Amino acid sequence: MSERSARLSRSAFKLFRPVATRWMDNDVYGHVNNVHYYSYFDTAVNGWLVDEGLLDIAHSPVIGLVVETGCIYFESVAFPEKLQAGISVAHLGRSSVRYVIGIFKEGAELAAAQGHFVHVHVDRATQRPVDIPARTREALNALVGAFP
Repeated sequence: MSERSARLSRSAFKLFRPVATRWMDNDVYGHVNNVHYYSYFDTAVNGWLVDEGLLDIAHSPVIGLVVETGCIYFESVAFPEKLQAGISVAHLGRSSVRYVIGIFKEGAELAAAQGHFVHVHVDRATQRPVDIPARTREALNALVGAFP
């Protein structure tokens, strides 16, 4: 088992997006259940891609499929807290991108949770890996941060 990653601050991230907690996200212990963080990650990144015109979820010929994900939790969050997802890129390959995402409580300097996921870009029809489209690569390059 690897050593626990250091808790990241806002300065580690290039972009921030709002994340809405929902009543249904809370579990019987009164905090957001761990499974919802993965939804926050996916929603933050794909929302950014859509807003930037880099992804049309119904028609883009190239789409990103999540092939790996992980999350570390430092403190609880709960509905109705307002959150932000910090996004950076840790690695940009030919067909893949590894995102680092931090979940921050409103006004907090340190991530309440942080994690990663890897998108592999594939042809929608064949589901085979393809090069990241040029416009997408350019936008992702702007998010590259310094991560080990």
